[in-house]
Amino acid sequence: MKLEFESHSYNEGFARVVVAAFMARMDPTVEEVDDVKTAVSEAVTNAIIHGYQSKEGIVMIQAKRKEGVMEVSIHDDGIGIENIKQAMEPLYSGVKGGERSGMGFSFMEAFMDEVNVESEVGKGTTVTMVKRLGHTMYE
Repeated sequence: MKLEFESHSYNEGFARVVVAAFMARMDPTVEEVDDVKTAVSEAVTNAIIHGYQSKEGIVMIQAKRKEGVMEVSIHDDGIGIENIKQAMEPLYSGVKGGERSGMGFSFMEAFMDEVNVESEVGKGTTVTMVKRLGHTMYE
């Protein structure tokens, strides 16, 4: 599944619903759906706030499901991340003096089984997250 949308904060909820609907065929638990929705929300919000710095841009989501594993990638063509390790530290926020908590990556890591971040300054960022579901009715 591929989805592209404008980098407006109101589209974060849309992204959550679309990914949750895509997961439905895997017969996930409510907790598994909530975990993925929370992680997607954090990744999309990061793309909008940090990647595009609240300017116009396109956020892209790609989701795959296979054998009880849900993989979701969130991509932006924004400013990129200079130091990924530092950006993933709890409480670190690239927004100076803002109201951001710096917990986005921490939440993603807490709710997903794997989180991988690839970024190039001036070219954008891709966050790929994996969730292994406890049971799968059918694919």
